[in-house]
Amino acid sequence: MGAMRTRRLPGRHRRATERQATYGEVIAVKEFRALWYGQGLSLLGDQLAQVALAVLVYDRTGSALATAAVYALTYLPSILGGPLLAGLADRFARRGVMVACDLLRAALVGVMALPFMPFPVLCGLVFLVVLLSAPFSAARAALLPEVLEGDRYVVGSALQNMTNQAVQMLGFAAGGAVIAAMGPYRALAINAATFLASALIIVTGVRRRPASGQDGDKPSMWKMTRAGARLVFGDRKLRTLVLFAWLCGFYVLPEGIAVPYAVELYTGVLPIPVITGLLMAAMPLGTVLGAFLFSRFVSPPGRMRLMGWLAMLSCAPLIVTAMRPPLEVVLAAWVLSGIGGAYQLAANAAFVQRVPADQRGQAFGLVQSGLMAAQGIAILIGGYAAEKLGPEPVVALSGITGLTVAAVLAMIWTESRGRVRPQTAT
Repeated sequence: MGAMRTRRLPGRHRRATERQATYGEVIAVKEFRALWYGQGLSLLGDQLAQVALAVLVYDRTGSALATAAVYALTYLPSILGGPLLAGLADRFARRGVMVACDLLRAALVGVMALPFMPFPVLCGLVFLVVLLSAPFSAARAALLPEVLEGDRYVVGSALQNMTNQAVQMLGFAAGGAVIAAMGPYRALAINAATFLASALIIVTGVRRRPASGQDGDKPSMWKMTRAGARLVFGDRKLRTLVLFAWLCGFYVLPEGIAVPYAVELYTGVLPIPVITGLLMAAMPLGTVLGAFLFSRFVSPPGRMRLMGWLAMLSCAPLIVTAMRPPLEVVLAAWVLSGIGGAYQLAANAAFVQRVPADQRGQAFGLVQSGLMAAQGIAILIGGYAAEKLGPEPVVALSGITGLTVAAVLAMIWTESRGRVRPQTAT
């Protein structure tokens, strides 16, 4: 996503962006494997922790709003931390930022795993853990284009996305059973261990690089944040791509009310925690399928053309829930919605091509901050509305609204691409 004119690239890099890369050549890169393994491992622990918190809160309160509020707590800290803390990825060495964040999060989650920890303190620790995810995610996102060039970056992003969604699917689907067997606090202890393992993998598998920022006096974090905001929002095409990324708030909303939705779908055959896990796993499953098909069988130019259509697909299937269908139909609709979410790969690739390397951390952080905020706010609104209307109509309304926004963005994107062609032709 970017607002800049197409920059001149060395011949080797230009050819790399035109050739479709393969999964084998991406996996062969040692540093990518380290980033890939570390992220997947820590994410698995996170899913166990999220299911544990959701089930714990609903058991204590019986409130859809309270459950959604705690789930949203895993998104909202990015509103504060993303714009300011993401700049650390441009100010300091990115590998060091990632390792430091992993170690701090391991310590905080370790405290959360203490059984006597009061619930309000637990929520505060959740907030701090998620706050540290902002500089970690910004550093990882900014480092990946240095590890993978051209279409390798797109394929590597797809592979990471598929793995992350598969891990989420596994964590959500199995989370209820695991937590029933070991309890929520042991699940949190596992999460702390995964952060330590991630730090070890990054230290041993990713080579040390100097900080990417300018030498000498570095600008303040506030100035870096303002410069990043001007970069990200200063161009119409860039703004459109950012809004495409933030569209996910509409199709992530159902996950935040999965527990009360599971109660509505309960027929006595499957336990409510199992239904909850299946609902939360449906979209990640679709995203895995969509990312594989999109990156494997669609050419780089084709991805840009299909981006708007897939964005609409990410929201449209949710509308079927207005008819209060059974669990099987709901799961199929949510899987289809996840397939549509593969459009994010194209938006991410366009972003990398247009943002200068020394500002990627800040730019990624700002976009990620808005993305997480959009999801958190959507989940809070969905929880409140579900208390008044019930979960089915809320999910349907989210699908209708998201489809409308996606259609408008698709038209703007098509128009902007049509205007660029005559300027780039030589």
